[in-house]
Amino acid sequence: MSKTILKSEQDIRDFVRGCTLLGTGGGGLEENGVDSLLSELEAGHEVGWIDAEEVPDDAVTACTFLMGSIAPHSQETIAEMKTYGLTGSTSRYKEKDRLIQAVYELEEFTGKKIEAIVPIELGGANTPAGVATAAACGICAVDGDYTGRAIPEIQQTTPYLKGKVLWPLSSVDEWGNVAFIKEAINYRVVEKLGKKISEPAYGLSGDVGFLMNGKEMKKCVIEGDLSKCYRLGKMIREVGEQGMDPVRAIVEELNGYVIIRGELTGKETEDKEGYYWGHHTITGKGEYAGHNAKIWFKNENHACWFDERVIATSPDSIIVVDNETGMPYTNPKLEKEMNVAVIGVKAMDFFRTEKGVNILGPRYFGLDIDYIPIEDRIKAIKE
Repeated sequence: MSKTILKSEQDIRDFVRGCTLLGTGGGGLEENGVDSLLSELEAGHEVGWIDAEEVPDDAVTACTFLMGSIAPHSQETIAEMKTYGLTGSTSRYKEKDRLIQAVYELEEFTGKKIEAIVPIELGGANTPAGVATAAACGICAVDGDYTGRAIPEIQQTTPYLKGKVLWPLSSVDEWGNVAFIKEAINYRVVEKLGKKISEPAYGLSGDVGFLMNGKEMKKCVIEGDLSKCYRLGKMIREVGEQGMDPVRAIVEELNGYVIIRGELTGKETEDKEGYYWGHHTITGKGEYAGHNAKIWFKNENHACWFDERVIATSPDSIIVVDNETGMPYTNPKLEKEMNVAVIGVKAMDFFRTEKGVNILGPRYFGLDIDYIPIEDRIKAIKE
């Protein structure tokens, strides 16, 4: 059996770093992903994954995901939470534990024993939490996911593109509230319902759905993505240790583009409807002096302007990393005066189809912009 095992804290940090990089600003906080995996390693559980082909065709597989806003809590929000009895003393489940409980809840609800877990996306918390859930439940995690990046809405996935059913769905929040979506008319309604379930929790709920047998799962999973994250995270660390430029190394490894390197000089955010929205402004330095970039995000980064011209949009990835170390940033962690680099990476082919662009292109997010592949936009700007 082809299996990858994370044996040390360094292995875990390398893996989570790679997940955070491909999370395009979203996907949950890196420290939560490290905590999820490290706690399982310290408990003596085997932490890792197997190739999708190793999963029997008749095995019951499920997908884990965290749903809701990743915005940090303001003092006003904390005060409001207290009026509902939501305090540190009433908190019951960390992110990973919400997913573990959601697995058990869905098994009881459906009468099916889940035998393998597929993370929904690549991100600093969502992916590790899926792997940790599998370790805690004594089942296997699959080396793959359903998006190849992080996404804000549940229909922006390969099962949707391939016509698979998402529901039934179990949901458990930090406070121990449990909900089920037995049936729904479509994915967008599930997304709306799921966000409404997570809003009263003032954060992320742990959800489990996409029940499929192994044969169906293999038609949807993007194979090898967890191993890819591990390699990327390890490379960033090793390149930095060798005194090389990690930003250039990332761009070469992902066949991407440096959009700008400079200082984050503007940050505007809003927490609404279960999402973290906002803009970041970067003022160029060095070879990029005299230039600027602006990024628009809804949990993840979805549009970037360079000197007021659109240079990249979803489904292509827009990634922000530390300019010196290459360490990736999620949007809640970005602050003014940070020195950063913005990297653009081509989307996978399935997201560049008409159906893919319809669910993850700029017009889906209400932006008056046509999707043009990043390589074509960069070529036009350079000309």
